[in-house]
Amino acid sequence: MPSFILGRLVSLVLSLIAASIVIFLVLEVVPGDPAQFMLGLNATPEATAALRTALGLDGPLLERYFTWVLGLLHGDFGISYTYKVPVSGLIADRIWISLPLAIYALALSTLIAFPVGILAAVRRNSATDVGIMGATQVGLAVPNFWFAMLLVLLFSITLRWFSAGGFPGWQDPLLALKALTLPAVALALPQASILARVMRSSLLDTLGEDYIRSARAKGLSQGQTLWRHALRNALIPVLTIIGLQFSFLLAGAIIIENVFFLPGLGRLVFQGITSRDLIVVKSVVMLLVFAVILVTFLVDITYALVDPRLRRATR
Repeated sequence: MPSFILGRLVSLVLSLIAASIVIFLVLEVVPGDPAQFMLGLNATPEATAALRTALGLDGPLLERYFTWVLGLLHGDFGISYTYKVPVSGLIADRIWISLPLAIYALALSTLIAFPVGILAAVRRNSATDVGIMGATQVGLAVPNFWFAMLLVLLFSITLRWFSAGGFPGWQDPLLALKALTLPAVALALPQASILARVMRSSLLDTLGEDYIRSARAKGLSQGQTLWRHALRNALIPVLTIIGLQFSFLLAGAIIIENVFFLPGLGRLVFQGITSRDLIVVKSVVMLLVFAVILVTFLVDITYALVDPRLRRATR
Protein backbone atom coordinates (compact mmCIF):
# COMPACT_ATOMS: atom_id res chain seq x y z
CA MET A 1 0.00 0.00 0.00
CA PRO A 2 2.77 2.58 0.77
CA SER A 3 4.41 1.92 -2.61
CA PHE A 4 1.01 2.29 -4.30
CA ILE A 5 0.46 5.67 -2.63
CA LEU A 6 4.01 6.80 -3.42
CA GLY A 7 3.54 5.96 -7.09
CA ARG A 8 0.31 7.93 -7.21
CA LEU A 9 1.97 10.90 -5.46
CA VAL A 10 4.75 10.95 -8.05
CA SER A 11 2.13 10.88 -10.79
CA LEU A 12 0.27 13.73 -9.08
CA VAL A 13 3.37 15.94 -8.90
CA LEU A 14 4.35 15.26 -12.52
CA SER A 15 0.80 16.00 -13.67
CA LEU A 16 0.81 19.32 -11.80
CA ILE A 17 4.15 20.33 -13.35
CA ALA A 18 2.93 19.48 -16.85
CA ALA A 19 -0.38 21.29 -16.28
CA SER A 20 1.36 24.44 -15.00
CA ILE A 21 3.60 24.57 -18.09
CA VAL A 22 0.67 24.10 -20.48
CA ILE A 23 -1.53 26.69 -18.74
CA PHE A 24 1.26 29.27 -18.64
CA LEU A 25 2.29 28.80 -22.27
CA VAL A 26 -1.27 28.75 -23.62
CA LEU A 27 -2.14 32.02 -21.92
CA GLU A 28 1.14 33.57 -23.05
CA VAL A 29 0.35 32.97 -26.73
CA VAL A 30 -3.24 34.23 -26.47
CA PRO A 31 -3.55 37.34 -28.67
CA GLY A 32 -3.84 40.69 -26.93
CA ASP A 33 -1.78 42.72 -24.49
CA PRO A 34 -3.26 43.08 -20.97
CA ALA A 35 -1.53 46.44 -20.52
CA GLN A 36 -2.92 47.73 -23.83
CA PHE A 37 -6.37 46.43 -22.90
CA MET A 38 -6.28 48.18 -19.52
CA LEU A 39 -5.12 51.54 -20.91
CA GLY A 40 -7.36 51.57 -23.97
CA LEU A 41 -6.72 52.20 -27.65
CA ASN A 42 -5.45 55.76 -27.16
CA ALA A 43 -2.61 54.82 -24.81
CA THR A 44 0.90 55.86 -25.82
CA PRO A 45 3.61 53.22 -26.29
CA GLU A 46 5.52 54.72 -23.35
CA ALA A 47 2.54 54.36 -21.01
CA THR A 48 1.91 50.81 -22.20
CA ALA A 49 5.57 49.87 -21.68
CA ALA A 50 5.56 51.39 -18.19
CA LEU A 51 2.43 49.45 -17.24
CA ARG A 52 3.90 46.22 -18.59
CA THR A 53 6.94 46.78 -16.41
CA ALA A 54 4.75 47.48 -13.38
CA LEU A 55 2.76 44.30 -14.02
CA GLY A 56 5.90 42.23 -14.52
CA LEU A 57 5.01 41.34 -18.11
CA ASP A 58 8.29 42.38 -19.74
CA GLY A 59 10.60 39.87 -18.07
CA PRO A 60 11.97 36.71 -19.69
CA LEU A 61 9.42 33.94 -20.19
CA LEU A 62 11.22 31.38 -18.02
CA GLU A 63 11.69 33.88 -15.20
CA ARG A 64 8.01 34.81 -15.21
CA TYR A 65 7.02 31.14 -15.15
CA PHE A 66 9.14 30.31 -12.14
CA THR A 67 8.03 33.48 -10.36
CA TRP A 68 4.41 32.47 -10.86
CA VAL A 69 4.95 28.85 -9.75
CA LEU A 70 6.95 29.85 -6.66
CA GLY A 71 4.21 32.31 -5.78
CA LEU A 72 1.62 29.54 -6.05
CA LEU A 73 3.68 27.29 -3.76
CA HIS A 74 3.78 30.08 -1.15
CA GLY A 75 0.08 30.87 -1.50
CA ASP A 76 0.75 34.08 -3.43
CA PHE A 77 -1.43 34.07 -6.54
CA GLY A 78 -0.45 37.57 -7.58
CA ILE A 79 -2.41 40.82 -7.90
CA SER A 80 -5.40 41.07 -10.20
CA TYR A 81 -4.88 43.51 -13.06
CA THR A 82 -8.55 44.48 -13.02
CA TYR A 83 -9.57 44.43 -9.36
CA LYS A 84 -6.18 45.58 -7.98
CA VAL A 85 -6.51 43.12 -5.08
CA PRO A 86 -4.75 39.79 -4.34
CA VAL A 87 -6.06 36.96 -6.47
CA SER A 88 -6.06 34.72 -3.40
CA GLY A 89 -8.69 36.98 -1.84
CA LEU A 90 -10.87 36.74 -4.95
CA ILE A 91 -10.56 32.95 -4.94
CA ALA A 92 -11.33 32.73 -1.22
CA ASP A 93 -14.53 34.76 -1.73
CA ARG A 94 -15.69 32.78 -4.76
CA ILE A 95 -14.78 29.23 -3.76
CA TRP A 96 -17.41 29.23 -1.01
CA ILE A 97 -20.01 29.35 -3.77
CA SER A 98 -18.49 26.98 -6.33
CA LEU A 99 -17.46 24.28 -3.82
CA PRO A 100 -20.86 23.98 -2.07
CA LEU A 101 -22.56 24.06 -5.48
CA ALA A 102 -20.40 21.16 -6.72
CA ILE A 103 -21.00 19.15 -3.54
CA TYR A 104 -24.75 19.87 -3.67
CA ALA A 105 -24.99 18.81 -7.33
CA LEU A 106 -22.92 15.68 -6.73
CA ALA A 107 -25.07 14.69 -3.76
CA LEU A 108 -28.24 15.13 -5.83
CA SER A 109 -26.88 13.14 -8.76
CA THR A 110 -25.70 10.32 -6.46
CA LEU A 111 -28.99 10.16 -4.55
CA ILE A 112 -30.86 9.91 -7.84
CA ALA A 113 -28.51 7.61 -9.73
CA PHE A 114 -27.82 4.89 -7.17
CA PRO A 115 -31.40 3.67 -6.58
CA VAL A 116 -32.32 4.23 -10.23
CA GLY A 117 -29.28 2.29 -11.53
CA ILE A 118 -29.80 -0.56 -9.05
CA LEU A 119 -33.49 -0.79 -9.91
CA ALA A 120 -32.71 -0.92 -13.64
CA ALA A 121 -30.15 -3.69 -13.10
CA VAL A 122 -32.41 -5.79 -10.87
CA ARG A 123 -35.28 -5.50 -13.38
CA ARG A 124 -33.19 -5.98 -16.48
CA ASN A 125 -35.07 -5.91 -19.82
CA SER A 126 -38.34 -5.06 -18.08
CA ALA A 127 -40.50 -2.02 -18.83
CA THR A 128 -38.95 -0.32 -15.80
CA ASP A 129 -35.46 -0.87 -17.17
CA VAL A 130 -36.38 0.40 -20.63
CA GLY A 131 -38.08 3.48 -19.14
CA ILE A 132 -35.10 4.30 -16.93
CA MET A 133 -32.61 3.91 -19.78
CA GLY A 134 -34.77 6.10 -21.99
CA ALA A 135 -34.95 8.78 -19.30
CA THR A 136 -31.18 8.72 -18.79
CA GLN A 137 -30.68 9.05 -22.54
CA VAL A 138 -32.81 12.21 -22.49
CA GLY A 139 -30.83 13.47 -19.50
CA LEU A 140 -27.60 13.02 -21.42
CA ALA A 141 -28.95 14.71 -24.55
CA VAL A 142 -30.40 17.82 -22.88
CA PRO A 143 -27.81 20.64 -22.51
CA ASN A 144 -27.60 21.68 -18.88
CA PHE A 145 -27.74 25.42 -19.66
CA TRP A 146 -30.99 24.91 -21.62
CA PHE A 147 -32.39 22.81 -18.78
CA ALA A 148 -31.31 25.58 -16.39
CA MET A 149 -33.32 28.14 -18.36
CA LEU A 150 -36.36 25.84 -18.25
CA LEU A 151 -35.99 25.59 -14.48
CA VAL A 152 -35.89 29.38 -14.23
CA LEU A 153 -39.02 29.72 -16.40
CA LEU A 154 -40.94 27.15 -14.36
CA PHE A 155 -39.81 27.63 -10.77
CA SER A 156 -38.76 31.29 -10.78
CA ILE A 157 -41.03 33.07 -13.25
CA THR A 158 -44.15 30.89 -13.24
CA LEU A 159 -44.30 29.36 -9.76
CA ARG A 160 -42.04 31.93 -8.03
CA TRP A 161 -40.63 29.31 -5.68
CA PHE A 162 -36.97 30.23 -6.27
CA SER A 163 -35.09 33.35 -7.28
CA ALA A 164 -33.94 33.57 -10.88
CA GLY A 165 -30.33 34.21 -9.93
CA GLY A 166 -27.88 35.82 -7.57
CA PHE A 167 -26.52 34.67 -4.25
CA PRO A 168 -27.53 36.16 -0.86
CA GLY A 169 -24.47 34.96 1.07
CA TRP A 170 -24.09 32.43 3.85
CA GLN A 171 -25.53 34.58 6.62
CA ASP A 172 -28.72 32.55 6.24
CA PRO A 173 -27.66 28.99 5.26
CA LEU A 174 -31.18 27.91 4.29
CA LEU A 175 -31.60 30.90 2.00
CA ALA A 176 -28.16 30.25 0.48
CA LEU A 177 -28.95 26.58 -0.19
CA LYS A 178 -32.25 27.63 -1.73
CA ALA A 179 -30.37 29.94 -4.11
CA LEU A 180 -28.08 27.04 -5.10
CA THR A 181 -30.88 24.51 -5.59
CA LEU A 182 -31.81 25.28 -9.20
CA PRO A 183 -28.17 25.50 -10.37
CA ALA A 184 -27.41 22.22 -8.55
CA VAL A 185 -30.38 20.48 -10.19
CA ALA A 186 -29.32 21.77 -13.61
CA LEU A 187 -25.81 20.42 -13.07
CA ALA A 188 -26.97 17.14 -11.51
CA LEU A 189 -29.29 15.98 -14.33
CA PRO A 190 -26.66 14.85 -16.88
CA GLN A 191 -24.35 13.58 -14.14
CA ALA A 192 -27.14 11.46 -12.62
CA SER A 193 -27.89 10.03 -16.06
CA ILE A 194 -24.25 9.01 -16.58
CA LEU A 195 -23.91 7.59 -13.08
CA ALA A 196 -27.15 5.59 -13.31
CA ARG A 197 -26.08 3.97 -16.57
CA VAL A 198 -22.64 3.09 -15.18
CA MET A 199 -24.22 1.74 -11.98
CA ARG A 200 -26.57 -0.47 -13.98
CA SER A 201 -23.85 -1.77 -16.32
CA SER A 202 -21.39 -2.47 -13.50
CA LEU A 203 -23.99 -4.20 -11.37
CA LEU A 204 -25.13 -6.39 -14.27
CA ASP A 205 -21.54 -7.48 -14.90
CA THR A 206 -21.11 -8.31 -11.22
CA LEU A 207 -24.39 -10.21 -11.01
CA GLY A 208 -23.18 -12.47 -13.82
CA GLU A 209 -20.08 -13.60 -11.93
CA ASP A 210 -19.67 -17.17 -10.68
CA TYR A 211 -19.45 -16.22 -7.02
CA ILE A 212 -22.85 -14.55 -7.25
CA ARG A 213 -24.39 -17.73 -8.63
CA SER A 214 -22.65 -19.69 -5.88
CA ALA A 215 -24.11 -17.38 -3.25
CA ARG A 216 -27.58 -17.88 -4.69
CA ALA A 217 -27.04 -21.68 -4.79
CA LYS A 218 -26.17 -21.62 -1.07
CA GLY A 219 -29.61 -20.22 -0.29
CA LEU A 220 -29.09 -16.46 -0.18
CA SER A 221 -31.99 -14.42 -1.48
CA GLN A 222 -31.60 -12.00 -4.38
CA GLY A 223 -31.61 -9.05 -1.99
CA GLN A 224 -28.99 -10.59 0.32
CA THR A 225 -26.75 -11.46 -2.60
CA LEU A 226 -27.12 -7.97 -4.00
CA TRP A 227 -26.34 -6.07 -0.79
CA ARG A 228 -23.71 -8.41 0.68
CA HIS A 229 -21.70 -9.38 -2.38
CA ALA A 230 -22.57 -7.61 -5.62
CA LEU A 231 -22.75 -3.94 -4.70
CA ARG A 232 -19.26 -3.59 -3.25
CA ASN A 233 -17.54 -4.90 -6.37
CA ALA A 234 -19.93 -3.00 -8.63
CA LEU A 235 -18.98 0.27 -6.91
CA ILE A 236 -15.38 0.19 -8.16
CA PRO A 237 -16.00 1.76 -11.61
CA VAL A 238 -18.74 3.93 -10.12
CA LEU A 239 -16.23 5.54 -7.75
CA THR A 240 -14.20 6.69 -10.74
CA ILE A 241 -17.22 8.36 -12.30
CA ILE A 242 -18.12 10.07 -9.01
CA GLY A 243 -14.60 11.45 -8.67
CA LEU A 244 -14.55 12.69 -12.25
CA GLN A 245 -18.01 14.20 -11.84
CA PHE A 246 -16.95 16.18 -8.77
CA SER A 247 -13.98 17.54 -10.70
CA PHE A 248 -16.21 18.46 -13.62
CA LEU A 249 -18.82 20.08 -11.39
CA LEU A 250 -16.18 22.18 -9.64
CA ALA A 251 -14.24 23.16 -12.75
CA GLY A 252 -16.91 23.11 -15.43
CA ALA A 253 -19.80 25.11 -14.02
CA ILE A 254 -18.89 28.33 -15.85
CA ILE A 255 -22.03 28.40 -18.00
CA ILE A 256 -24.40 27.55 -15.16
CA GLU A 257 -22.84 30.16 -12.88
CA ASN A 258 -23.36 32.75 -15.62
CA VAL A 259 -26.96 31.64 -16.23
CA PHE A 260 -27.80 32.11 -12.54
CA PHE A 261 -25.44 35.08 -11.96
CA LEU A 262 -23.56 33.20 -9.25
CA PRO A 263 -20.28 34.90 -8.27
CA GLY A 264 -18.28 31.67 -8.20
CA LEU A 265 -14.93 30.58 -9.61
CA GLY A 266 -16.40 29.84 -13.04
CA ARG A 267 -17.78 33.35 -13.36
CA LEU A 268 -14.48 34.76 -12.10
CA VAL A 269 -12.61 32.91 -14.87
CA PHE A 270 -15.12 34.16 -17.45
CA GLN A 271 -14.71 37.75 -16.26
CA GLY A 272 -10.92 37.37 -16.23
CA ILE A 273 -10.92 36.17 -19.84
CA THR A 274 -13.13 39.00 -21.06
CA SER A 275 -11.02 41.63 -19.25
CA ARG A 276 -7.65 40.04 -20.17
CA ASP A 277 -6.86 39.59 -16.47
CA LEU A 278 -4.45 36.76 -17.20
CA ILE A 279 -3.05 36.39 -13.69
CA VAL A 280 -6.56 35.63 -12.43
CA VAL A 281 -7.22 33.15 -15.24
CA LYS A 282 -3.87 31.36 -14.76
CA SER A 283 -4.23 31.08 -11.00
CA VAL A 284 -7.86 29.97 -10.94
CA VAL A 285 -7.41 27.45 -13.75
CA MET A 286 -4.32 26.04 -12.01
CA LEU A 287 -6.29 25.73 -8.78
CA LEU A 288 -9.09 23.89 -10.59
CA VAL A 289 -6.59 21.58 -12.30
CA PHE A 290 -5.06 20.85 -8.89
CA ALA A 291 -8.54 19.97 -7.59
CA VAL A 292 -9.13 17.61 -10.52
CA ILE A 293 -5.76 15.85 -10.06
CA LEU A 294 -6.19 15.65 -6.28
CA VAL A 295 -9.66 14.09 -6.63
CA THR A 296 -8.25 11.57 -9.12
CA PHE A 297 -5.51 10.72 -6.61
CA LEU A 298 -8.07 10.20 -3.83
CA VAL A 299 -10.15 8.00 -6.14
CA ASP A 300 -7.09 5.84 -6.83
CA ILE A 301 -6.49 5.46 -3.09
CA THR A 302 -10.14 4.58 -2.57
CA TYR A 303 -9.76 1.97 -5.32
CA ALA A 304 -6.97 0.32 -3.40
CA LEU A 305 -9.03 0.29 -0.21
CA VAL A 306 -12.08 -1.22 -1.93
CA ASP A 307 -10.27 -3.67 -4.21
CA PRO A 308 -7.36 -5.58 -2.57
CA ARG A 309 -6.25 -6.81 -6.01
CA LEU A 310 -4.73 -3.40 -6.70
CA ARG A 311 -2.61 -3.60 -3.55
CA ARG A 312 -1.45 -7.12 -4.45
CA ALA A 313 -0.65 -6.04 -8.01
CA THR A 314 1.45 -3.17 -6.68
CA ARG A 315 3.40 -5.45 -4.37
